[in-house]
Amino acid sequence: MAFDVARVRGLIPSLGDGWIHLDPQAGMQTPDAVSRAVSTAFRASAASIHGRHVSNRRSAAVLDAARSAVADLVGGDPAGVVLGPDRAILLGWLAESLSTRLGLGTGLVLSRLDEEANVAPWLRIANRYGAAVRWAEVDIETCELPSWQFGELVTSTTRLVALTAASPIVGSAPDVRVAADKVHDVGGMVVVDAVGAAPYAHVDIAELGADIVAVNAPAWGGPQVGALVFRDPALLDRIPSMSLNPFARGPERLEVGGHQFAQLAGLTASIDFLAGLDEGANGSRRERLETSISSLQHYHDGLFDHLMSALGRLSHVMIIGRSPSRVPTVSFTVDGVSADKVASHLADRRIATVSGTHGGSRLLDSLGVNDEGGAVTVGLAPYTTRFEIDQLVNEVAALA
Repeated sequence: MAFDVARVRGLIPSLGDGWIHLDPQAGMQTPDAVSRAVSTAFRASAASIHGRHVSNRRSAAVLDAARSAVADLVGGDPAGVVLGPDRAILLGWLAESLSTRLGLGTGLVLSRLDEEANVAPWLRIANRYGAAVRWAEVDIETCELPSWQFGELVTSTTRLVALTAASPIVGSAPDVRVAADKVHDVGGMVVVDAVGAAPYAHVDIAELGADIVAVNAPAWGGPQVGALVFRDPALLDRIPSMSLNPFARGPERLEVGGHQFAQLAGLTASIDFLAGLDEGANGSRRERLETSISSLQHYHDGLFDHLMSALGRLSHVMIIGRSPSRVPTVSFTVDGVSADKVASHLADRRIATVSGTHGGSRLLDSLGVNDEGGAVTVGLAPYTTRFEIDQLVNEVAALA
C-alpha cells in the first residue's frame, strides 16, 4: 500500500499550528496516541513497581511493555533494554561502568561524524584513565566516513569503538559493520548511536554487529525517554553496576533513579505509531515496523531527491556533503548570510529548521562551517509534504 501522508498528518494535532516543521532533528512532532498514552498512564500508574496495589502492577506492566517495544524497534532482546531519561545520560553511565576496561595501555576509536552524546563520555573516561583516543575522520567533500580507515585505527589494544548509525546533521550513514568486525577481532566492543537512523532505516542490532545500540524516543515523535539495547543481555551482569540498588540485576544495573512510567507508556505508543505508518502492515510489531519503515523510505526517497535537486539549483546555496548512503537529512549554507539569520528568515515565514553551530558540532568544526556562521539543517519526517519542501526552497531562494 502507498504511504498515505495525509492520514499520518491527521494523527498529529500539532501540525495544525500553521508551521512547516522541517526540524525533526530537534524532535519530531508528537502523535495524539502518544499524548493520550502518557495522560492515561499518569492517572493509572504508581511511582514504583514494588507493592501489591493494582497501580504498582500497572507500572510494572508499563515497564515491561516499554522494554519489549524498544527491543522490537532494533531487533533486540527485552532483557537487554536499559531505559532512562535520555540516551546521553545513559551513555554517560555506560562509559562510567566500562571505565575499568579503558585504562592506560588501551585505546578507543571515536568519530567526527558523531554527536557529542557518543563522544564526550568516552573522552572523559579516556582523559581520566589514560586510554589512547584515535579519530575516524570524514571525507571533506562527501561527509562520508570511509570504512577503510578502521583497518588502521583499530589495533590490538583497542577496547571500544563509538560510532553513529547516521548523522543527524549531514545524513551520512557509515558502514558500522566494518568497524564492528574489526574491533571484535581484537576483543573489543562497538557502541552505536542510532538516534539519527530511527525511524528512517531498519535498525537491526545483529546486522550492525553492534554490542550496544542507543536510541532516543523524541527522534520519532516519542516522549523524552532514551534507551540502550545490549545485544547480549548477559553482559549487563558482567559490567560494574551504576544502580543505587545493590541487588540490581540486568538492565536495572544501569538505571539510576526511578522511572517515569507515564513517559514509558508514551514510548510504547510512539513505537506502535511507527509500526502503523503503513495501514497495510501486519504480523508481529517487528514485522509491522519493517513494512512501515520500508513504505516511509520509499516515500522519502522521492521527496528527498526533490529537495536536493531544488536546493542544488540555487547558486547561492552550498549543500554540505553528498554521501550516497544516508538518511533524509541535509545541512546547507547561504552565501553571505549566517545560519541564524537564515533560520530567522524562515521562522518569520513559519518554517522551523535547526540552525547555527549545532552546539559546537565537532563535524561542522572539522569542516570549517562553524567559522563561517554555521549551517541550517532540515530533515524529512513521516508528515512532510512536497508542498512544504517547495515553500522552504522558495524562501531560501529569496535570500539571493
